[in-house]
Amino acid sequence: MKKLILRFKTVPRWAILLLDLLILTWSFSLSYFIANQFNFNDIIRGHFFISTALYSGIALPVFFLMRIHTGLIRYSDTRDMLKIFSAMLITTLTYMVAIYLVLKPLLEITASEMILVMLINFFIAISFLIMLRIVVKSVYFMLMRKIRDVDTVRVLIYGADQNAIMAKQALENSTESKFIIIGFIDTGRSKLNSYIERKKVYHVKDLAVLNDKYSIDQMIFVKDHLGHRDKKVIVERCLRLGIKVLTVPPVTEWASGRLKLQQIKTLRIEDLLQRAPIKINNDQICDDLCGKRILITGAAGSIGSEIVRQVLRYDPQMLILCDQAESPMHEIQLEIEEKFPESNVVVAIADIRNLERMHQIFNDYRPELVYHAAAYKHVPMMEKNPGEAVSTNIGGTKNIADLSILFGAKKFVMISTDKAVNPTNVMGASKRIAEIYTQSLDEIQSIQLVDAATGTSKLMKGTRFITTRFGNVLGSNGSVIPRFSSQIEKGGPITVTHPEITRYFMTIPEAVQLVLEAGTMGNGGEIYVFDMGKPVKIVDLAKKMIQLAGLKPEKDIEIIYTGLRSGEKLYEELLSDGEKVLPTHHDKINIARVNPVDHEHAKRIIYELLALNERRNSSGMVRKMKEIVPEFLSKNSPFEALDSVG
Repeated sequence: MKKLILRFKTVPRWAILLLDLLILTWSFSLSYFIANQFNFNDIIRGHFFISTALYSGIALPVFFLMRIHTGLIRYSDTRDMLKIFSAMLITTLTYMVAIYLVLKPLLEITASEMILVMLINFFIAISFLIMLRIVVKSVYFMLMRKIRDVDTVRVLIYGADQNAIMAKQALENSTESKFIIIGFIDTGRSKLNSYIERKKVYHVKDLAVLNDKYSIDQMIFVKDHLGHRDKKVIVERCLRLGIKVLTVPPVTEWASGRLKLQQIKTLRIEDLLQRAPIKINNDQICDDLCGKRILITGAAGSIGSEIVRQVLRYDPQMLILCDQAESPMHEIQLEIEEKFPESNVVVAIADIRNLERMHQIFNDYRPELVYHAAAYKHVPMMEKNPGEAVSTNIGGTKNIADLSILFGAKKFVMISTDKAVNPTNVMGASKRIAEIYTQSLDEIQSIQLVDAATGTSKLMKGTRFITTRFGNVLGSNGSVIPRFSSQIEKGGPITVTHPEITRYFMTIPEAVQLVLEAGTMGNGGEIYVFDMGKPVKIVDLAKKMIQLAGLKPEKDIEIIYTGLRSGEKLYEELLSDGEKVLPTHHDKINIARVNPVDHEHAKRIIYELLALNERRNSSGMVRKMKEIVPEFLSKNSPFEALDSVG
């Protein structure tokens, strides 16, 4: 039986066209008989055969040209029904014109007789053509579900618009699972308690009652419905009720207009934590980036690659990508070739610590803007390898900053971190020292020029050095979310360092949007601090991710506390005690006012630090870092001994 169904899974198009023609011919014949009250003698002696042949001769090319037969019957939807209606209307009108112009003068056919025949035929033919498709569709999916022995899944769909309706139709057409659509969930009052395709629209307050009554398995969101507060409330309620939350992509992303079961994904924690869209001044950013030569270091990393994607939308003259990671660079290059085929992109494999190589890149391409995202970021790893943090995060930053001045770059935007604030680890301290150095460079870039004609003085800036400081980004390489996902897929346990540990989170795209905005508004010397929202408990994050996977924390997936790692602290900060905040025109961006360090002093202490690193003197190097950044107090680290000595 299964082989037979699968063998005739796709019926030839000519067979569907022939079947439609048979239905049309039979419908016309039946209508003719009804209109003539089944008076067989008069019908046979009359013009029945000529009229039927003419009707079939008109219907065949109309249905063929409108491609009624080309769609798969088992996937018929409302659009296919509308096409059938249109084809019938055209056939009927064409036939009536042919009757008046041809048959009526020749055979003296009465108009009233044929009008009655066509009215009856119109409704009978449409009914049977649509019924054929509904019956074939229903029988096919019923048999396929029985053959494949698929599970029954009870589903609610969020929303009541066209996208939600199409998602419903696609789920009902699935042969891989038997989806029973219980109804739609919506927050708008206008559609509540109404019916869409025989399914009721419920309010979110009905969710608990519906779950008790129907044992809901899944809530389906269309992807472009996500992001607003009321939808997050619904997701939270679903998680509390044990309803798995899934997403389907927007209709525009469905392959050949059909939703594949593989496209239905579990809701990501990034979607749940994402805040309202950030508004940025696109015109101002475009003025800053359009037609410019732009260098991005760390271009293969999480932040760097997103800067690449967003900058390319502003049509730069040239984009120079710099990173030492060959395979990730290859991936981003392939992505650019696919999405931005007309862009002028240079891929440079290089290490920012290699001054000679970086000098060559600056000399060849003369970047006007520099986004410096290259850095080592993993706290425990840098605690064990402090020399690498110093040589890359400090020495590498110094190389790029110095070259920016040497080759006349207009702006240098550095990506920093909240771990640079009151650092408790080598990584955070290295980023704070990099901030100190770039700020000191900005001080020496101010030039006082005097206008000879008017005698007035004007402050001119060379390279403007701007720092952006923010917390963790959701889903970045090596971050907690990919690790938790991997642990859940393996069945657990999930490892969390401490039950009280919290972190600030921001999505990668919104972090980069703010970087571009801050880079545009910066006059030089500022440290921009982003509004990261409220800090999130890591254990709460882990529990939500378990629930999103349709599992129960501690029952299906165990959570284990492993203790704080080397250099790790419980709470991150965006400002140190001595820093003040000034607002900007963007409500998500503030300026941390930090007392700048004299450039000669900053240069001298960094040379001393790099010299200690060359001698592989880790203790002396970390001690020097603590001198430069007095608030650097190590936590859970062997370097804590240096604090007591100090």
